[in-house]
Amino acid sequence: MGYYTLRLCAGGGAFEAIPAPRLSLDLGKARKTLEGAGIPVVDARVMLIVQLGHEVTLSRDGRVLIKTKDPEQAAHNFARLARLLELPSVSPDSPGR
Repeated sequence: MGYYTLRLCAGGGAFEAIPAPRLSLDLGKARKTLEGAGIPVVDARVMLIVQLGHEVTLSRDGRVLIKTKDPEQAAHNFARLARLLELPSVSPDSPGR
């Protein structure tokens, strides 16, 4: 299991990471973990909006949207979020990488 892509989304304003298979994240637990690390979080019930230098949206099914056009910043923000929440990493041989 892992994230199979970190790619520019169709609108071109953000990168998305999609887990395969889909995850079932406990957003309440994720929020507490992130806030405990001093990271601002807005709980929108069906998703978390996280400030990691760039706005990051985390969905219940594990999808991550990172609002930047810079692939290095997207990868850095995803890696930080993955470490904090113990998410699987992006596979190096995944499509879109």
